[in-house]
Amino acid sequence: MSDYTVKPLGPDTWDAFAQLAERHNGVWNGCWCTWFHANPGQPGIVFFGGQAQPACAARGQSAEGNRAIKERLVNEGRAHAALVFDGDVAVGWCEYGTPEELPNIYHRKQYEAGLEGLPDYRLTCFFVARNYRRKGVAAVALRGALDLIAQAGGGVVEAYPHDTAGTKVSASFLYNGTRSLFEQAGFSYDRPKGAKNCVMSKKVPRA
Repeated sequence: MSDYTVKPLGPDTWDAFAQLAERHNGVWNGCWCTWFHANPGQPGIVFFGGQAQPACAARGQSAEGNRAIKERLVNEGRAHAALVFDGDVAVGWCEYGTPEELPNIYHRKQYEAGLEGLPDYRLTCFFVARNYRRKGVAAVALRGALDLIAQAGGGVVEAYPHDTAGTKVSASFLYNGTRSLFEQAGFSYDRPKGAKNCVMSKKVPRA
């Protein structure tokens, strides 16, 4: 883990982000990590291995459209992520942003039923390159996102990890991370959200 570095997603790191996405067919059926953003089109669901996953091709009508949406948001400063690098190659990320930047959320009815107030930031999506899964990249990405949020002023950070109850799940399905990952990072459990997800939060001080 000590060999990894973290950089914020931005115009200067876009090419590395894009190369990682392209190596994995645009990520999640051509999503390009756009599902949680406020974008044109309707969000959708596809099933891999019997489990629901984001399907974002409808957002920009194609993977190429989603790529263009993501690049525009990055260039406008409206898309944030902690990019994990192994040398000069991006190998994973943790997407984060304000609720205004990332308004879409799964299990919205259950989420809003227990909602007392919106957080300052949300952590909505992890992605790790195939050859780097289960090698600590997600933990580095999470720590990097919290560091970047602290540098931006800090605040209440909310996450929606999978509550696997100790059951081993394919890493390719864990786009929200796991409850244990967030517990190790100091997050507190708030409430369930959907069948196998939950809401967790942490107050991050200003750096």
